[in-house]
Amino acid sequence: MNNAVATIGTFDGVHFGHQKIINRLCELARSTGGESVILTFFPHPRMIIDPENQDLKMINTIEEKAAILASLGVDHLIITPFTRDFSNLSPSEYIKNILVDTIGIKQIIVGYDHRFGKDRTGGMNDLIAFSGPYGYEVEEIGEQDINDVAVSSTKIRESLLSGQVGLAAEYLGYPFSLYGPVIKGDKIGRTIGYPTANIFIEQPYKLIPSDGIYAVTVDMENKSYQAMAYIGQRPTINGMTRNIEVNIFDFDREIYGQYIKMNFHEFLRHDVKFTGLEALKVQLKQDKADTISYFAKQP
Repeated sequence: MNNAVATIGTFDGVHFGHQKIINRLCELARSTGGESVILTFFPHPRMIIDPENQDLKMINTIEEKAAILASLGVDHLIITPFTRDFSNLSPSEYIKNILVDTIGIKQIIVGYDHRFGKDRTGGMNDLIAFSGPYGYEVEEIGEQDINDVAVSSTKIRESLLSGQVGLAAEYLGYPFSLYGPVIKGDKIGRTIGYPTANIFIEQPYKLIPSDGIYAVTVDMENKSYQAMAYIGQRPTINGMTRNIEVNIFDFDREIYGQYIKMNFHEFLRHDVKFTGLEALKVQLKQDKADTISYFAKQP
């Protein structure tokens, strides 16, 4: 890499706080005639260090993150497999093997509290100490900016888990989305006039918003459709599994096996148990009207 300017992090969500750091990274790279590099890790370190804990949920899959970073103008995304061996690198080995020998950094931008190496014993002092011998510069991201990033990530997750997808979109700068193949369901929706596509989320670590009904758009085949989505266990028919279903407006083709992207715009209502399918049908008619009304009001 030519004159690499790098930063390191998980960048989950690639939200406004992250974008501030990424913009600075790209600006520095341009000003020095270099290339911008982001070093990230996958799986997430906590998935390796604490594999029994299934609580960690990510805003982006690694594929989603890569696409967003590319759209922001980052030249190189290096996805380092996080393994036990990698976690045992000493701070000096980490700097030499990863930052110097692999990336060839000429400048690195990191937060004041950035930790690395075995047991997270490495930090800013190590980066500065080795900068002379290895010929790179260090720029520190201030405490306020780092705190903004941490707070935003927490607030985005909390917003999604409480159904506040509109608020999450404000923090992210784009609508939260789910992406996956359409799988076969039990076709109950079509019997009451609201056929749905059932989406399977392949990555178990991907965060799923709160149960309920949402106004969404669905992207497929280079087109975008208005739709209403359902997340829940379908209590009206005594469902046993959590489903993700979407009723796509003005669309009636079979799309089993096709991958679609569902963008969340607004929470409409919580999931409730109805007295039967007729009562559910009445409510779905209202949900569709509410979804159309929501989109009609958007600029």
